[in-house]
Amino acid sequence: MIESTHHIGTDRLALSAADVATLLNISTRHLWSLNSSGRLPRPIRFGRATRWRAEEIREWLAAGAPPRDRWEAGERRVRTGEPAKA
Repeated sequence: MIESTHHIGTDRLALSAADVATLLNISTRHLWSLNSSGRLPRPIRFGRATRWRAEEIREWLAAGAPPRDRWEAGERRVRTGEPAKA
């Protein structure tokens, strides 16, 4: 189990639902609710395991935790170099 939220994701590339919930100080049930409603970055799947990229969660939080659609639109602009829409 995770002992401190300060170390979550610092040495791992991907975080479990329990790790992300601990990082956000919410329950895993609430995490899955946020994910279902499109309010978290899209997770990745490894077989039956669901994980979130640790770096993406940190960037998403630094950006103010926008909804998934805005987050993904902003990410595409950064990757392609498109200017932001007014």
